[in-house]
Amino acid sequence: MGPANPWSPNWRPDPTGHRAIAIRSSRRGALLAGVLLWPLVLLATLTTPGALDADVRQVVLVAALSWPGLALLGAGLAPAALGSRIDATVAGIALGIGAPIAAITSALIGVAIIASISSTGAGVGEALGMTIRLGVLGALRWAPLLVVVVIVWLVVVRQTGRRRTD
Repeated sequence: MGPANPWSPNWRPDPTGHRAIAIRSSRRGALLAGVLLWPLVLLATLTTPGALDADVRQVVLVAALSWPGLALLGAGLAPAALGSRIDATVAGIALGIGAPIAAITSALIGVAIIASISSTGAGVGEALGMTIRLGVLGALRWAPLLVVVVIVWLVVVRQTGRRRTD
């Protein structure tokens, strides 16, 4: 355990306040990623071919399962976005690349759980394969909108983080 771990006997408060800034930016980044990216996931899910064949409630549930992955990604990248412009650019690129992957991964976990509970496990592989295929198609179809959402996320995280430090 290092001095940054509050359970360490050598722990000391951070006199610079950088730790508190990173914690607050992680919270804001998680909320913003969920709020900004989840409607895009819902849009991609609803407009995917074959989604109209399924029940709309199931489609919205699968889209809702992507929220934790998006929030974790936003929380992890927000402190990096407060750094230099190069750091912010790299964080934005990582969010743009990682958002579809995080959304699909979270949805896959949920689909696997739902499919295994609802059936005897016979259609789990097929459901996962279809989720991956449709998720990738949706991510490719809405990639330009994803870029706009990532830029908005980056600007808002940097502006709110800068206001807190000044």
